Amino acid sequence: MRFLRCFFTLFLVFLVFNVVTASAEKEIICASTTSTENSGLFGYILPIFEKKTGIKVKVVARGTGAAIEIGKRGDADVAFVHAKEQELKAVEEGFFVNRHDVMYNDFVVIGPADDPAKIKGMKSVSEAFKKIAGSSTFISRGDNSGTHTKELSIWKKTGIDPKGQKWYLEVGQGMEKTQRIANEKRAYTLTDRGTWLATNEKDKLEMTIVLEGDPILFNQYGVMAVNPERHKHIKYNEAMQFINWIISKEGQEAIASFKDKYGNQLFIPNAK
Repeated sequence: MRFLRCFFTLFLVFLVFNVVTASAEKEIICASTTSTENSGLFGYILPIFEKKTGIKVKVVARGTGAAIEIGKRGDADVAFVHAKEQELKAVEEGFFVNRHDVMYNDFVVIGPADDPAKIKGMKSVSEAFKKIAGSSTFISRGDNSGTHTKELSIWKKTGIDPKGQKWYLEVGQGMEKTQRIANEKRAYTLTDRGTWLATNEKDKLEMTIVLEGDPILFNQYGVMAVNPERHKHIKYNEAMQFINWIISKEGQEAIASFKDKYGNQLFIPNAK
């Protein structure tokens, strides 16, 4: 009888171990930008993927620079970010494999409704930044995110170095919090359209889009797997299931169907 009890106990331990192991194998970590989280995109599309595959996706939302570093360290299985030059460089360096374009939207400049710098209606974002410099306050994410990278490229085009200027404030925050700070200080900032549409009413922002449409504001998102040759422990097969789904017809249609309550499409799928 004692032998049977011991055998039964060991059998239960074996079953629990296998259930826990199977459960762990069915979860991947996705290092991603804050805009995919703040906009609600992941909350919309991930349940569709999880239901189809049984793979749960745990999202770690950071600025794009930080998200790429998480992947480089092997602390994620896949990265879904929006700074294509940084992404391609990380692939070239061997940290990631199988990068694909996924979708795009655009950046917009938001500011106080009364537009103290008088940039509303301007077509060139670099010329608008020149007008903001010194005359109004500009809030920068300052976090090496995709948005921050784009913002710095615009300042470079103007020939103005904003760092250390009294009118330029780096906050080191995600997009939604940066928008709130800009609102509180009646300042301008650069944001992605998806986050703006998804959060401006919820956060009761007294802001408006003052500049949009400049081709330089194009905002491409990409997905890539962490290189299993660098990090043997990463769940490469499951990561590739996620990538293959997100660029498939079904995944692209899921992205296209994600809209705000007014019917605005927040991201345009463009996987090849």
